Amino acid sequence: MSLETPLILLLVFFSVVCHEIAHGLVAYKLGDPTAYRMGRLTFNPLSHIDIFGTILLPLMLVAAGSRILFAWAKPVPVNPAYFRDPRRGMMWVAASGPGTNLALAVVLTLLLHLVGGFMPRWVMHVLAWGALINVVLMIFNLIPIPPLDGSRIVARFLKGEALIRYLSLERYGLFIVFGLLYLGVISRILQPAIMGAVELLRLGRFLG
Repeated sequence: MSLETPLILLLVFFSVVCHEIAHGLVAYKLGDPTAYRMGRLTFNPLSHIDIFGTILLPLMLVAAGSRILFAWAKPVPVNPAYFRDPRRGMMWVAASGPGTNLALAVVLTLLLHLVGGFMPRWVMHVLAWGALINVVLMIFNLIPIPPLDGSRIVARFLKGEALIRYLSLERYGLFIVFGLLYLGVISRILQPAIMGAVELLRLGRFLG
């Protein structure tokens, strides 16, 4: 395994940690001190490691030669009871995670285009994959399947029985997600987005 692979995995971990810290910071700004009191608003990796989502899943995807690489960190605890408007607050908390991944993708892309020519080829490759992975993380988390972030955004606009039925899917959410992964449905959703990101961010020459 080349040096690139562990560095890309480190970038994946850093990205999912930033994603979770963003959730906690927005919740804190909206009045919820839960994550802060639990010491989760930190870049200390030990506070964010989820054995399966952070370590085993990315390694299995790499070992399987998957063209799609994603992961998750231990979710930051959020208590919407602290929010003035719980559903609106949860929408902003949820949106902050994918928004952070988008920001990271843009920053890495700008770095590549501004100073990429002065970097070794393998460093440019790592940064390009880091940008692309953040796009994947953003889009994946916006899929409206509870408990993914997209479901919190959709829930903001539902009421009554529709909201109750929608949120009741959360207990089956991970099974639904892995079922869709196994059937290739999520890949078919992500692939056009990935190709579009490569074109829009002009990453092709850095990924080759």
